[in-house]
Amino acid sequence: MDRCLEKLSQGLSVLNLPLAEPQVEAMLTFINLISKWNKAYNLTAVRDLQEMVDLHLLDSLAILPHVRAPRLADIGTGAGLPGIPLAICLPDCHFTLVDSNSKKTRFVQQAVLELQLKNVEVVHSRVEQFKPQQLFSTVISRAFANMGDIVTLTEHLLAEDGVLLAMKGQIPEQELAELSLDYTVIPLNVPGIDAERCLICMEKGKHG
Repeated sequence: MDRCLEKLSQGLSVLNLPLAEPQVEAMLTFINLISKWNKAYNLTAVRDLQEMVDLHLLDSLAILPHVRAPRLADIGTGAGLPGIPLAICLPDCHFTLVDSNSKKTRFVQQAVLELQLKNVEVVHSRVEQFKPQQLFSTVISRAFANMGDIVTLTEHLLAEDGVLLAMKGQIPEQELAELSLDYTVIPLNVPGIDAERCLICMEKGKHG
């Protein structure tokens, strides 16, 4: 794990994210849990812990400057990404992690317990059937669906001044061309990842 700690510390430095030691430890514990459960639950195609630092932890944390407090939803959270790394960094924000795969939500629930995250709620539901009591200031999706579907499936979750953040690889030109809404494309530089990454931001107030 020393190599993972070194990789994570270097990445956090590049992202300009000074985290306390317990937060860094929680991040490493989290990828260890993914690795342990992966064999039975097939949570992620990534098997190598050092790759998980880049592709799971730093990739999730790269969007941190763009999230809006205090209530965040991670739709199609899978193994808890990006929700759990973000929740570790933002203990004062409330996170709701939603996925329709019961194996994955079972794992995420276990991770929340083991990491003692008091600010995370896990919901096993399809996004279109999820009816939260309170709306969200930020809704995040990572590799969840195409842009049109993301907008349609999540618009009932956003508060009036909320922001939708869609994490993508290369800029999805075709998907964006089909949108009739305002959006901003933010290129992301994720330490340790050569592939393109971008964040599509859409503000609720600007699209009715």
